[in-house]
Amino acid sequence: MKLKNILLGAASAIAIFATVACQEVDPNDRLIYVKPAEAGRAVLIEDFTGQNCKNCPNGTTIINDIIKTHGEDKVIAVGIHSGPLSEDGEDGLATETGNDYYRNWDKDSKHGQPWAIFSRATKQPVGNVNTWAQYVNKLITKKAPITLSINNTYDATSRQLTTAVEAISIEGTTTGKLQVWLIEDGIVAFQIMDDGTTNDNYVHNHVFRAAVNGTWGEDVTVDEGAIAKKQYTYTLPEKWNAEKVSVVAFVYNETGVQQVTKKAVLAENTAE
Repeated sequence: MKLKNILLGAASAIAIFATVACQEVDPNDRLIYVKPAEAGRAVLIEDFTGQNCKNCPNGTTIINDIIKTHGEDKVIAVGIHSGPLSEDGEDGLATETGNDYYRNWDKDSKHGQPWAIFSRATKQPVGNVNTWAQYVNKLITKKAPITLSINNTYDATSRQLTTAVEAISIEGTTTGKLQVWLIEDGIVAFQIMDDGTTNDNYVHNHVFRAAVNGTWGEDVTVDEGAIAKKQYTYTLPEKWNAEKVSVVAFVYNETGVQQVTKKAVLAENTAE
């Protein structure tokens, strides 16, 4: 019995010591920073298109082929309906924000549509669709200085979307602008085709819908060893199909888009 009591007493003492020891160590001192693994840089294609542009469906076909080659997580396309060949109003897909982007890249409307900007590394519109794959092939080999992740929560009753974006630096400090967009797939609307006919049942994909955090985003600094977090709420209009809406987030600076990612609104848990 004495031996048993001695052992029990020793065990209790050890347990008490362990509890006290854990309480005396600052939680931050127990965290060990693990440097993120090297990551490839996804490519953002900003496709400036229009429903009255008969050559634009061909540009869409080229982009779809590029995505099939590299994967949807490596090439993220956004169709920005804008410019003189776009359509606004009830049947149109143009937005004022999209037109702001159009005027920024092609102030005098010198370039016929379609044309595209690739990860904002191309400072001039690229109108020759046959060269688009070459731009992507060159950019996709670069390493990304940061990683990005998106977490979406959607309340189907209120149609309110809550989006949380996290950025982690892989090397050093990255400064620039964080931009968060909403795009929608599967929109059936008219489109002028290459033979001049009108297709009233054309399916438009990756259509730019809105900029959640302003036309040009907001300042962000991503320090190595730290996580930069931003959260946004947005109420989806009734005419949008939430099942087809995705969030696109990217960080860009004077050298171009540093990383881009996309996440479907309903890819996460949906509030009832």
